Amino acid sequence: MEKINLKFKTNLNCQNCVKAVTEPLNGCVGEGNWQVDTNHEDRVLHVFGDQKVTKEQVVDAVRDAGFEIEPLE
Repeated sequence: MEKINLKFKTNLNCQNCVKAVTEPLNGCVGEGNWQVDTNHEDRVLHVFGDQKVTKEQVVDAVRDAGFEIEPLE
C-alpha cells in the first residue's frame, strides 16, 4: 500500500486548538497518523501513514472544527 505524506498550513496555534481537531482528525486519518507543529510559523499539520485519505477530507475535517487550513505543495 502506498504511504501518504501530506502537509497543510493551519491556524492551530496552541494545544487547545490541537485538542479541538483531535477527534475529527483521528476519525479522518486515524490516531497517530498526524501531528501539528505549533511552533512553526505556518502551524504545519503533517498527515502520514498507510490510510487512504484525500487532501479534501483532511481540509474538511479541520474546517468543520472551525479552523483555517490550506494544502502546502
